[in-house]
Amino acid sequence: MRLDKYLKVARIIKRRTVANEVCDAGKAVVNGKVARASYDVKPGDIVELNFESRSVKFRVEKVAETVRKEDAASMYTPLS
Repeated sequence: MRLDKYLKVARIIKRRTVANEVCDAGKAVVNGKVARASYDVKPGDIVELNFESRSVKFRVEKVAETVRKEDAASMYTPLS
């Protein structure tokens, strides 16, 4: 699954267009490397986002095309 879509499905960022803008601005880092919106997310990846004067770091636990709102938090584990 694309990184921008994962961020939206996991409800880390509300809109996919915003997620795409964050990635294109170079503010998304996956496993220590700057990632584009088209990066293919896999379980075990460590993702860091720096946007809106805050930083979010998490590990991808599972990838699913659709999830319920209550289950979205199970898709990742916060690291900071």
